Amino acid sequence: MMRNIALIVVATLVLAACGNSEPPAAKGPELVIYSSRIEQLIKPIFDDFTKETGINIRYVTDEAGPLLARLKAEGENSPADMLITVDAGNLWHAAEMGVLQPVQSEVLTNNIPPALRDEQGRWYGVSIRARTIIYSTERVKPEELAGYEDLADPKWNGRLCLRTSKKVYNQSLVASMIVALGADKAEETVGAWVNNLAVAPFANDNKVVEAIDAGQCDVGLVNTYYLARMLADNPDLPVGLFWANQAGEGVAARGTHVNVSGAGITKASKHKEDALRLLEWLSGPSAQYDFAHLNQEYPVNDKTAPSELIEQWGSFKADTMPLSEAGRLQGDAIRIMDRQGYR
Repeated sequence: MMRNIALIVVATLVLAACGNSEPPAAKGPELVIYSSRIEQLIKPIFDDFTKETGINIRYVTDEAGPLLARLKAEGENSPADMLITVDAGNLWHAAEMGVLQPVQSEVLTNNIPPALRDEQGRWYGVSIRARTIIYSTERVKPEELAGYEDLADPKWNGRLCLRTSKKVYNQSLVASMIVALGADKAEETVGAWVNNLAVAPFANDNKVVEAIDAGQCDVGLVNTYYLARMLADNPDLPVGLFWANQAGEGVAARGTHVNVSGAGITKASKHKEDALRLLEWLSGPSAQYDFAHLNQEYPVNDKTAPSELIEQWGSFKADTMPLSEAGRLQGDAIRIMDRQGYR
């Protein structure tokens, strides 16, 4: 009987150990990524990288602000090897805070245009997001549209919808207008936008599209991928896209404002070689295809074609302002919007 009890005890201990044990640690090298991109987008990309290279990815997702604060607080003890976030304004702030290190790479230089990367190599764009004009195809003719400044015209009074100024996308757009128009003209334009608003600014770009569909307003400004995703779900949505600032002379034809999601290797990285390998890979064909097709963004690498849906919008001339300027002038842009009551 004592023998049977002993066997039962041993079996119980074995089962308990199996049931409560932690999963085995991943074999091979590992990178830690702090990312403000949504998990549904980045996980498939990271999974593909791991399959191709054997380098495992562990990631932490949060808003850009908290991630930057965390990196700064952790300092050289940070476990993060890379920061991935949206908008050049956030990337510029990360670089100025000293949490990113400069890297040079022939692969990155060949794959990413100069305007879409930091001059010192502290961050690189990995996908492009164009912010342009959308309109009701039932109430507006494309020939009525021109550029961002044209939305200040009184003809759009009570017909304009915007996203809140608190979002970095609009802050960077206004920063680009400061570069193109000068601070006074940019502020005048923003003030006229506020006067033309049909309703108070919305929390996100989807709401702007929905408001035009519902007849609350006739024109608005959004990042193109928001409209593309909604058109993928509803091809009959009566909302069209117009490429801003394509015609005319001088700044009127400077091109549509573009921004990026981007990445940089942290100063604290203990795995710089593997992190650089990931950064280069993000600019290559596999990841560029995923950015284009999973989130309907434009690839930074011109060797990769956009998705079929956004390719239907045709090519456009992009504003070639170095995106570091969007970060440098972000504070000025915020002050302009605040003075003009753009909330």
